[in-house]
Formats: sequence, C-alpha cells, structure tokens
Amino acid sequence: MNEEGEIILEDYQLLDKDVLINMYKSMIRSNIFDNVFYDIQRQGRISFYMTNFGEEATQVAVAQSLDPADLAFLQYRELGFCVHRGMPLQQMADTNFSNMGDPNHGKAMPVHYGSKDLNIVTISSTLATQMPQAAGAAYAYKRENKGHLVACFFGEGAASEGDAHAAFNFSAALKCPMLWVCRNNAYAISTPIKNQYSGDGLLGRGLSYGMGGIRVDGNDCLAVALAVEQARKYALEHSKPVMVECMTYRGGHHSTSDDATRYRDPEEIIYWSQVDNPLVRTKKLLMKQEMLTEEEDKELREDARKEVMLAFRTAEKKQKPYIEKLFEDVYDELTPQLKYQEAQLMRHLSKYPKDYGMEEYQTSAAHGKVKRFQKIKKAFYKPDTSHQNE
Repeated sequence: MNEEGEIILEDYQLLDKDVLINMYKSMIRSNIFDNVFYDIQRQGRISFYMTNFGEEATQVAVAQSLDPADLAFLQYRELGFCVHRGMPLQQMADTNFSNMGDPNHGKAMPVHYGSKDLNIVTISSTLATQMPQAAGAAYAYKRENKGHLVACFFGEGAASEGDAHAAFNFSAALKCPMLWVCRNNAYAISTPIKNQYSGDGLLGRGLSYGMGGIRVDGNDCLAVALAVEQARKYALEHSKPVMVECMTYRGGHHSTSDDATRYRDPEEIIYWSQVDNPLVRTKKLLMKQEMLTEEEDKELREDARKEVMLAFRTAEKKQKPYIEKLFEDVYDELTPQLKYQEAQLMRHLSKYPKDYGMEEYQTSAAHGKVKRFQKIKKAFYKPDTSHQNE
C-alpha cells in the first residue's frame, strides 16, 4: 500500500479483517507501552528504556508471517514482535522494573525480553551477539530436520560488526533454513546510513554471501507480511537463508541515554511521524476498507492504555527478586565457592539490613542460610597444615 493506505499491488489478496485488526491492535499496544514506559523512565522509576516508534509495522508483520514454533533471536527494538506473538504486557513490565516477576531475576537491563514458551531467545545487550547464535541454531534445526526455521533481527548498524559477517557466511555456507530480518531504520545511534556503508542498503551483502534476498517497505505492514511469508517458504523449501531488508525509520531516540535532536533535523522527525508513520498508514488502510471507524479506533487505544497502565502499576508495586537469585543460574548446582559467598553476603545483610533497603526485596529463606555460614566456612576453608612438619 502507499502512504494513503491504498492498495497498489495488482492481484493482491488482502489479509482477513480479523488478522488486520489484530495486527493493528498489536501496533497500538506496542506504541502506547512505549509512550508510558518512556515517560516513567524520565520520572526515574526505571533505569533505562528503548522505544520502537516508527518500526511497529516491521515488528508485528514479521511475527504475523512466522510460525509460532519458529525460533526468534531479537536485538533490542522488537517490542511489537513480542506483543504480537503473545508475550504478556505484565511480563514485559516486570522485566523493565527488574522485580520478582522478571524472568531475568533482575540480572539484565530493561527491555531484554525473552520467553522459552514463545520461542523467543532472551535479548543480550552486546550488539550483534545474537547473530552467530542464530546461525548455529538454524544449523541445529537443519540437522534435526525440525521443519521450522530461525529468524534473526538486526539493525543496519549491527551489520557493521564482525559477528554479522561471520554469521552470514556460516548460514549461507551451511545452507541453514533461516531469515535475516534487517531493520534498516536509517541510524545507528547518531550515525546516519550515509556514513555507515557505501551503496543503497544491506541487501547486496546477503546476495554476495549466496543467500536469497528481498527489500521491502518496512512501514507497510502488508508488504512486510507478504515478503516474510514468501521468504520463509523459500528458506524452508531450499534450506537456504534469506535476508529481508525492511526500510523503515527510527522515530524516537536511540535510547533514554540519547538525544536524537542533537544530530537530526526536527523537520525530518516530523515528516516520518506524520506522513509515513506505520500506525497512520495502517489506520488509513482499515478505514478505506471499511474495517474500522474513528469510534472503534478510539476504543482500541483506550483499552490498550488501560492494559498498559495496569501492567505498569502492578509491576511498580512488586518487590525485587530474593537475594539468593544473585547466585542461581550460574552453574547447574551452586559450587562451594558460591555457597560460601552467598552465606557471607547473607550474614552481612542480616547485620545491616537498613543500609541496603532489604525491605524492597522478596522475603526468602535467607535467615537459614546465614546460620549455616560458619559451617560452610569451616568446610570450605580448611587450614593449611602442610608447613607444620618442616
């Protein structure tokens, strides 16, 4: 469709109304979630946040065209994907508050979502680290004849990392069934695409590595959904990676640690937010197809805001994870060193609870571990008597 929501592809079979409305709902929920959590970060209630403004169509449409059993590796700006695949807003709110409901138990930054049940690998902070991992996972899928594929999101900035080239090469040389989904949003933090690479995009890199490829308007949810549907089919039939380059625009700051007005013309931001905004285009499409009215749109937005606000308020009231979580999930079983360190910490905290705000943390069986401190200390630190016979 064009910017006015008019279908321009001949013989295009429009998606069903229920599918389109559901996609639009996910885009709205993602957008409102971003607005609320950006504001509360500015109020100091959470430590960090990254918005997805302007990229909602790419995120939601990719989720729509993948199978729920397809494994997804995300970068850090794919909130819409998580929402559309079914990740509860409460879980994401808890993650951002690092509270007792956070699946990461407070060990990761906000927006580092993940879900084993939804086949979404937990996000890592390090840029491009998910790319070699995704290529390896796709090779495993091929060897096990899973019948599904791996989809990996990355930005055009991440494609400048060495990890990206290694991952592209492995996936193509090993003929892995996977999709490389590039969010080409025009900026790698403050670096515009004109200073990132020579050429008009990243698709040429995929083709040069021997994979299939397609470039699509990333702000057109219909185009992205169709491109990913066909790319997925091709990747599975030929056991070959395909790069889908989604040309979109980062409507907000890189993160709450960034000020995009320092390196972007305000008129540029206004143009993309008003003329080529994916929510605006999708709304125009639905209204032209008589699938949505202004009243229904208003109701959708009000309901979404109520959901987000409930998740936010619930998350803010929850306590932090219990202290022992600091030591868990490092090894399958706690080593003697970790047991000693844990008991030592618990003894210190029990002696000075007010100095560390212990009332904010979930209560646990910590007091029992404090009592075992001396026993663990004696067992682990045996006195060295080897010199006594000298």
